[in-house]
This record gives sequence, structure tokens and C-alpha cells, in this order.
Amino acid sequence: MSGAGNPGCTAAQVLTGTTIIAVEFDGGVIVGSDSRVSAGEAVTNRVFNKLSPLHDRIYCALSGSAADAQAVADMVSYYLDLHSVDMEEAPLVLAAANLVKGVSYKYKEELLAHLIVAGWDRKRGGQVYGTLGGLLTRQPFAIGGSGSTYIYGYVDSAYRRGMSREECAQFAINALALAMNRDGSSGGIIYLVTVTKAGAEQKIISGSDLPQFFDE
Repeated sequence: MSGAGNPGCTAAQVLTGTTIIAVEFDGGVIVGSDSRVSAGEAVTNRVFNKLSPLHDRIYCALSGSAADAQAVADMVSYYLDLHSVDMEEAPLVLAAANLVKGVSYKYKEELLAHLIVAGWDRKRGGQVYGTLGGLLTRQPFAIGGSGSTYIYGYVDSAYRRGMSREECAQFAINALALAMNRDGSSGGIIYLVTVTKAGAEQKIISGSDLPQFFDE
């Protein structure tokens, strides 16, 4: 994820770098990200939380321009609040994903942002949606950001349907740690949110708690 807060960086120098992931399990979803924000070659923030709540049980993982992605999340969160008041019930995850898709497509020339939407609702349980421009797809898991290019082989090999909540959490942590180890624009700590019918539970993994892998 890039940040535009460094006045010494031109638009051409701002790099988008991050790693985000979301995975479904029976009863909910796990959403995770690294925490590094960069502008050009400079790390502008080492502990930025890229997991933004859209509603009580719906989260999105942000990548792209920090300002653009947060603007999309704030706009969608506002619309969902109005929607839930009108409907007199909690919004569906699909409704949130469609709003993200709509905003992203409408402002595709102005905004540099890619969001993964995930959460739990009464109708379909835990759900993960990838949104890219005008595309919207439900997936058992989704990854994004510059660090994702380093872990496609790992996630394709390690993921299997029917994993428990704990197994999905470890899957997400391992994937993020591997990406953070290889991608210079990803790093810091891991933010993890577990969303179920009971609500959202947040966790931070840092330092010696990060899984270690072979590295010459």
C-alpha cells in the first residue's frame, strides 16, 4: 500500500505495496494483512492497520493507494449504515461487496485501490469477495497486493476445503509471513480479524511470533 504523505515523492515514484488475504471457514472468515505503508523507497508507516470495518460483521482489506482505498472504505461504510437503517437489519456481505465494486468502477480513473471484502451474514454465513474494477467474484480465499505474487504457489498448494477456523488462521498467517519475507513493500506486523456470528475478533502477530521459514 502506498501513502501520499511524503511531499518529496512524485506520483511516478509512489509504489503500491502490500499483502492482503481473506479465507472462508464454516461459520465465518479470517481477514489478514501486513502493516507496511511505503512511498517510493521510503517506509512511511510500519504499523498501519489495513483491515477496515465496513459494518459490525463485514470487513475489507485495503491495497493500493492508502488514501484512495480508505476513501472507498469510508464511502461504503457510510452507505451501509444508511442501508441498514432503511432495512432495519444488518446488511449482507454481498451488498457491501457490490457497493465496493460500484464505487471502484465508477472512479476507476481517479482511484488506485483494490479491496477484498469479507464477513458473515445471516443468509450465507462467511463469505469472501474479490473486487477489481467492475469484477466481483466470490472465492473460498483471496489474496492481493504486491506481496501476493510471491505466494500463489504456496496458497494453491496449502489451501484445502473444509479447514477449521484455526487452520484457516494459520494458513493466512503463513501466507502473509512468506510474502513479507520476499516482498520489499510488505512487512511490519500481521493484523488478523476473525469474523463470525458472534462478531469480530482482532489479533496482532509480531516479532518472534511470526512463523519462520527457510531462508539462505
